[in-house]
This record gives sequence, structure tokens and C-alpha cells, in this order.
Amino acid sequence: MHDEKGIHTDFRDQMTYGEYLQLDRILSGQQRLSGHHDEMLFIVIHQVSELWMKLMLHEIQAAIQCIQNRELSRAFKMLARVSKIQSQIIQSWDVLSTLTPAEYLEFRDQLGRASGFQSYQHRMIEFALGYKTRHILDIYRKDAELYRQLHEALHAPSLYDVAIQALARAGLAIPPDVLNRDYTQPYQAHPSVEAAWLAVYRDVESYWDLYQLAEKLVDLEDWVRQWRFRHVTTVERIIGNKTGTGGSSGVQYLKKTLDHRFFPELWGLRTKL
Repeated sequence: MHDEKGIHTDFRDQMTYGEYLQLDRILSGQQRLSGHHDEMLFIVIHQVSELWMKLMLHEIQAAIQCIQNRELSRAFKMLARVSKIQSQIIQSWDVLSTLTPAEYLEFRDQLGRASGFQSYQHRMIEFALGYKTRHILDIYRKDAELYRQLHEALHAPSLYDVAIQALARAGLAIPPDVLNRDYTQPYQAHPSVEAAWLAVYRDVESYWDLYQLAEKLVDLEDWVRQWRFRHVTTVERIIGNKTGTGGSSGVQYLKKTLDHRFFPELWGLRTKL
């Protein structure tokens, strides 16, 4: 440092790194309720995951707008970034898995009914990918503004909805009832959508942008599956088959999510090519 004569050391009138990132607020948010050493790990892992999810939502929502505006190449960069973020969140399970069952039991009761099941950002990511569950909104009635945001996300077209709209704009036959479906309902596979994607994969030269879009979606869902698997494995490792703090069946509930597909036609067509 002595050789770096240009380094600034007087910040009395200038913004510092910590001020820009508001580190005082971020780093004061880890309040252990039990005082147990390992509760810090539990809090930090979940807070970091929520920060990554915030960035995922930022990118997915922007990608949806780009696809709607026919700017597919811009959307590709955003979706590629989402996949990289997902890889980071998956690796966080490796850190959390260092928490043993005995250690977790030392502070689990302090969580009350709080549970990752209630993560509203995770719910909004599911909504953005097309997995809509109206009844889940009841969890968030406590916060009127948050409930409003989730209600709006429930009624908005998903990433897959706008991808299907892009297929129709390219001249591929998608019926009106698919294009104008009720966005509040979970997406259900449709033969016309599979036929359209098959046409794209069979003529990559003519539909290069749509082909790239399809592969970006497959990448994204691939990472979601890996995240879910690591999630259920880590939870089973720490609490076994106990009921979740939020009242869910815990591991059994998580296992049910492993078979869900956000973009079913993109997986089904691989058998038919």
C-alpha cells in the first residue's frame, strides 16, 4: 500500500464503499434469537439466497419485457445470468449442510412458524416461470403492499407465456385460447405449443432466435431442478422427515416438487425429434 500513492484515504466529504452498499444496514440484519453460534450460519445463508433471488427477479422480469418487445438477443444475456445466479444458490446448500441436526435443534424452536416456504421472492420467481398458485397468497395478507405485488404477479404473463407469444409472432400456429389463457392458472402443456417448438428444432436455421430462447429456458429449468434436489437433500439431512416450521410436510412436500415442469413441451419434444 505504501507504493500506491494515489489511494484515497480522506473520505470526510466523499462516499465510501460501505456507504454505497449500505453495509451498516445489511450487516446489522443478522439478529440471532437464540444466541446459539450456528444460528448465524442459518440466517446468513437464507439472507444471501434472498439477495440472489432479488437479482433473479430483476433479470427475469427484464427478460419478459425484452421478449415482448421483440428484443430476444437482450433477453438471452439476462437469462444466461439467471442460470449463473442459480448455480451460486445451489452451492449455498453445501454450506448449510454443515449444520448438523443436533445444532439446528438448539435454535429451531426460536423460528416459530417462520419458514422458507413463506419466501415471497421464491413465490414470485415461480409465478414468473408460470407456476401460479392463487391459494398461496393467503400467507401474505399480513402485508398489504406485498400482497398487492404478488396479486399483480399472479395475473401477469409468465416468461413461458411470452415465449409462446414469440412463437406465434414468428408465424407458428398457436390457437387463441393458448395465447389468451388465464394467467392466474398454472400453465398446462398444449399440443400446438409442442408442435411449434418441434418446428423450431427441426429448422434451426430459420428459427435461430427461438431455438436459442428455447435452450435458455431449458438451462433455467435444469438449474431449478438441481436447486430443488439439493434443497430436499439438505433438509432431509438436517431434519429428516419432521414437519416444516411453516406447517408443510417438509421433505415429503419438497419431493413432490421434483417432478414439476415449468416448460413441459421443451422436455417432451426431445423424445419426438
